[in-house]
Amino acid sequence: MIEARTLVRPAVAKDQHEIANLMFFEKHVHRHLDWRAPLDWLGAPLYWVLEENDKVIAVLACPQDQPQITWIRLFVHSGKFSSQAVWNALWDTAKAELEERGNTEVAAITLHGWYQKLLKESGFSNRQQIIMMSWEQHDLPRQPHAQGILIRPMMPDDLPSVAGVDAVAFAPIWQNSLSVLKQAYPQAVVATVAEAEDGIVGYQISTKSPFGAHLARLAVHPESQSRGIASTLLSDLTTKLVKRGIPRLTVNTQDDNLASLALYKKNGFQRTGEEYPLFTFEISASR
Repeated sequence: MIEARTLVRPAVAKDQHEIANLMFFEKHVHRHLDWRAPLDWLGAPLYWVLEENDKVIAVLACPQDQPQITWIRLFVHSGKFSSQAVWNALWDTAKAELEERGNTEVAAITLHGWYQKLLKESGFSNRQQIIMMSWEQHDLPRQPHAQGILIRPMMPDDLPSVAGVDAVAFAPIWQNSLSVLKQAYPQAVVATVAEAEDGIVGYQISTKSPFGAHLARLAVHPESQSRGIASTLLSDLTTKLVKRGIPRLTVNTQDDNLASLALYKKNGFQRTGEEYPLFTFEISASR
């Protein structure tokens, strides 16, 4: 139960310690898998804390990278309080402010049953399942190299062109802006581009994981698809990983993305059985 002396307000820099404590010590924590840590967004719009008697008891953060998509990047609360009560207080505030900003789709990927229940009861829909696939070193089918394509290391100066490919290759909910790619690039264990005569037409970014590497991003410009470029990027990537002694590569994709599923299967990936539900909620601008 929440007492009368509660306040929802924008999070500020001085809240960092209390937010960090909640994230570290509490069990009710939803964190979006992001290139930026939740605390790195502190000070951005759409980041709130719920206080009781001047103590932070819950946090909801959904800063936007692009206005049409709003990812829930953090929801955490003290175990002394009801998940439903603190969520309602923060979500009501979030909805009202988002309605003032314009049309947007709020999204969250979570494995936590307690949070899935809150989202469903708040009107979120289970839009897709995000599935995990894995490639092992012994699964090394070789595809023909795409003609007229050079695979080379990604350089910082490539990022604007990479962002251009990303913007046309993905639906808005999955797009990464230039600012996000600038965050992702330094974290890569292998980052490469596919280059044709007229410029960059594809790219991949892979990061280190506890069990090997994770293919965080793979995109090919729609006008250059069906030429084997994605398979060429994957073949080059797995070769590099094997040379570095990294025997396993994972990737996530959507259960209804048949082209993506076929691509990864053709290149030796297998489903692991792990699935993550994607929940979304449509918000229309208030008049």
